[in-house]
Amino acid sequence: MKTPYDVIIKPVISERSMDIAPDKKYTFKVAVDANKTEIKQAVEEIFGVEVKKVNVMNMDGKLKRMGRTEGRRSAYKKAIVTLTADSKEIEFFQSL
Repeated sequence: MKTPYDVIIKPVISERSMDIAPDKKYTFKVAVDANKTEIKQAVEEIFGVEVKKVNVMNMDGKLKRMGRTEGRRSAYKKAIVTLTADSKEIEFFQSL
């Protein structure tokens, strides 16, 4: 059994994710094996909010070079969580 903290790894802090935060859309890096239902339940339990919709995408690791050697960053899963209109906002994103 996974805990909510196993599902939600960390918030994604980028220019784009900050631009959509006022629309009550928040971006998180999530476990690769997590599904939309698990993500919704985890966000609701951790932050005490109501989730309207969850969009999930698999992100491929970027190809990186250091001199002649080539490597790849690890792939991960990203979720954009939309909250309901009457739900409170997530304070973590407001403080940045």
